[in-house]
Amino acid sequence: MARMKEVSDDVLIAVDPSTAYEHVSDVTQMPRWSPENTGAVIDESPGAEHADDAYVGMTFVGSNARGGVRWRTRCEVTAADRGRRFAFRVSEYGFRRPFLKVPIASWAYTFEPVAGGCRVTETWTDDRGWPDVVAAIFDRIATRKPGFAEFQRDNIRRTLDGLKAELER
Repeated sequence: MARMKEVSDDVLIAVDPSTAYEHVSDVTQMPRWSPENTGAVIDESPGAEHADDAYVGMTFVGSNARGGVRWRTRCEVTAADRGRRFAFRVSEYGFRRPFLKVPIASWAYTFEPVAGGCRVTETWTDDRGWPDVVAAIFDRIATRKPGFAEFQRDNIRRTLDGLKAELER
């Protein structure tokens, strides 16, 4: 059976799409909602027009933890459409610092106006070009689930619930 390579979920939040976008696109704030992310540092980019806002091509290093394992990833923003869509691609991995250039995953957030607020949809896409059997073995070891999709489904739900709770406070 082929592995599931994409999962998404959504939540209704009683804020406008631009407010939700502003929070999600500030990657340094993600640990407030994400069960695995522990921080992010935006790479210096000479000549960046909007240093305070996310922009396509912006890169950052994310710190993550699961159980006793800690790792870092380098990510590149692939969409930064205020109030509509924010996305990034994870393309480097390492323990002390990202050094292994390898496609890992893509994350996307869409913001849709609805009565009383907005719908935020979070999507994870598995970008690993691994054979399914190799991914299945790795995924069981890394997540204790049949696959990363099942594992990320829970992470997405927890992230969206945390985002909603904070923004509606």
